[in-house]
Amino acid sequence: MAEEVRAEMVANVWKVVVGVGDTVSAGDTLVILDSMKMEIPVLSEDGGLVAQIAVREGDVVQEGDLIALLDQLPVA
Repeated sequence: MAEEVRAEMVANVWKVVVGVGDTVSAGDTLVILDSMKMEIPVLSEDGGLVAQIAVREGDVVQEGDLIALLDQLPVA
């Protein structure tokens, strides 16, 4: 099951930190948003594999917009 990471506010995408296929842990920064000259990191809630990045640097996101999809890693 994929975890949807969504924007919590209107902001500009300042930097995309991860790419498709990267493995992330809970608390890792996926994207950094810029709103009113403040940098706001978007963090993964759970670990997983980055399946999709739905934004590019310079994009404007609205509250609720999809930022990324993370697939759960298989349990060994």
